[in-house]
Amino acid sequence: MEHLPKGPGVIIFYHSVTTTDYNFLVAKILKEQQRLCYSVIDHALYRIPGWKTFFDAIRLKDFSKDECVEILKKGNLLGLAPGGGREANFSNDYNIMWGKRTGFARIALEAKVPIIPIFTQNCGEIFRNIGKTRLTRWLYEKTRLLYLPMYGGFPVKLRTYIGEPIPYDPNITAAELAEKTKTAIENLRDKYQKRPGSILRAISERFDKHYKTN
Repeated sequence: MEHLPKGPGVIIFYHSVTTTDYNFLVAKILKEQQRLCYSVIDHALYRIPGWKTFFDAIRLKDFSKDECVEILKKGNLLGLAPGGGREANFSNDYNIMWGKRTGFARIALEAKVPIIPIFTQNCGEIFRNIGKTRLTRWLYEKTRLLYLPMYGGFPVKLRTYIGEPIPYDPNITAAELAEKTKTAIENLRDKYQKRPGSILRAISERFDKHYKTN
């Protein structure tokens, strides 16, 4: 938690099938630091009846670039997963799927704030999904509304690792900053996540005395 800046910053995370791990982090920040963390979501989610009101109430929104910058300039934290639904649906074994997205980097540079990379061990074992085919990938790319059937809710052990902030640097481009952020998250993943992922191993880690704390 000491890696979270006292001021504004952009939290970047890997998007597993669900964002359960990120939700826990947002709750912890609110509970321990009395700070709200705004979160960027895909506009497609608003098409689900009733969800827009719920999302707005907990500071989840398809914020525009200008709105994101304004949120940061007011001293808030802003979280987002560049991989979005594509990563949630089609990532295999914690592979990051950002493509050429650099919007989050442009936001951080304009607001002159650091980026905080995070990764949660076993986040891909809570829920799994099925149906990853060329057809479902094509449907997702065309509609952005496809969410593959999932199963799980397994009581795996989660540990969220907050990496060292990547400071604002006026001499770096958005593409370079995005790549730097991706590398930082991959380094956290490679250090703390055993691959391929295993549901049974992730559950057994809950009983590993090595990790127990008072």
